[in-house]
Amino acid sequence: MSAPTPLTDEELTALVDGLAGLPYGGEAVDQRTHALQTAWLAADAGADDELVVAAALHDIGRARPVRAEHPGLPHELAGAAFARRRVGERAAWVIAQHVPAKRYLVATDPVYHALLSPVSVASLKVQGGAMDEREAARFAAHPLAADAVALRRWDDAAKDPDGPLLPMPALLAAHARCVAAL
Repeated sequence: MSAPTPLTDEELTALVDGLAGLPYGGEAVDQRTHALQTAWLAADAGADDELVVAAALHDIGRARPVRAEHPGLPHELAGAAFARRRVGERAAWVIAQHVPAKRYLVATDPVYHALLSPVSVASLKVQGGAMDEREAARFAAHPLAADAVALRRWDDAAKDPDGPLLPMPALLAAHARCVAAL
């Protein structure tokens, strides 16, 4: 597989800013706020730069240009396809798995379901509900499963209209460090 073609600062800014005003399925925040709040939570938890960027881009499959490029794909798979080309394989896998991570947590964490918003509970049904034991074991065995679970928890917590957001300069700096490491 070839190395990704990194996003420019302008492209990353345009993608994130393009999420402003885009509804987030009935939640109290729009997609841009959700993205930057998820990234802030990742950074606050001490996540490395690539995981912070993946957190910001985990729902990028809902962005108009990415949807146009990958019509018909679920947002997590469209986002993963985009990230694979523009960010890297680890970010792509974690983005692809943030929905299965919800199914995993419902199956393995007895208190997790009660933490979900009503919108997230409704989408869980469409996404297949809790994983069965075989699915959960296969998911947990992947070396990046802990990253996907962490992203899922930040995703669930990033729905506060008054919550902190990662400033764009901080996201751009994290992305620049990722690019420098390629």
